[in-house]
Amino acid sequence: MTPSQIKQKRTESLLQELIPEALSSLNDARLHEVDVIEVICSKGRSDAKVYLDPHAYTEKERNLFLKLLSKARPLIEAHCMQDQGWYRCPNLTFEFDEHFQRVTKVEELFKKIAKPKEDKDES
Repeated sequence: MTPSQIKQKRTESLLQELIPEALSSLNDARLHEVDVIEVICSKGRSDAKVYLDPHAYTEKERNLFLKLLSKARPLIEAHCMQDQGWYRCPNLTFEFDEHFQRVTKVEELFKKIAKPKEDKDES
């Protein structure tokens, strides 16, 4: 790993700890229940994508959370800068991680494909 990649990973792990801390300090109790799964910084660490756990939220609830988080973004960034003594914080963008749902859908499809083969083997 190069030194820049190490700094990037360090920033990602720090943000992954600081963002939930910042969310818990906000006045809006709805944001306290949002879980951060992963943070991925851009190469220059000027931008960071924050992936959130979708739980069993409906599409309407997800949109509400994204609106609330976009409004709270400056406060979250200020908390991160203040805690770490940074001159500037990466611009945070929030989105729900759909990776796990896609994986389960693919697994279900594989199970459906495997069933007819099992039925043919039994005949």
